[in-house]
Amino acid sequence: MYQTIESISDSELREEYVKRFTRKTGARLGNARSSAEHLRAFLSDKPKDREHFVTIFLDSQLQVIDTELISSGSLSTAAVFPREIIKRLLALEAGAIIVGHNHPSGSTSPSSSDRALTKKLSTALESIDAQILDHLVLGSGDNFFSFSDQRLL
Repeated sequence: MYQTIESISDSELREEYVKRFTRKTGARLGNARSSAEHLRAFLSDKPKDREHFVTIFLDSQLQVIDTELISSGSLSTAAVFPREIIKRLLALEAGAIIVGHNHPSGSTSPSSSDRALTKKLSTALESIDAQILDHLVLGSGDNFFSFSDQRLL
């Protein structure tokens, strides 16, 4: 029969959330919202009081190859080195990436560092015939900011 929400444990809820929103290898991420849901599910077991930077590696058909945590930092920053992302992209033979990170403050406004990193990644990837499709900033609830949707890529 049906269960009430109160009878379901937090771990069961998290497991169901991850199962519903994490895209598997070979899946397509059709828009910024589905990418944000995927990233949020991927980060669901990470501490909420730290910034985490994630990369989704995509093949030439824009299908998910892998999703990886690149860096975890402090309340307001996570160190990200484009060189390390590019090394991993080449190892996976990916043609594109979507990157994203959470803001523990709950704000979705990209910082100047977020903007600079996006430009740096875009330039570096362009030089090796790969591309960054989006950079997502995850805020509180289901709020997010998409560089692509805002035409900043």
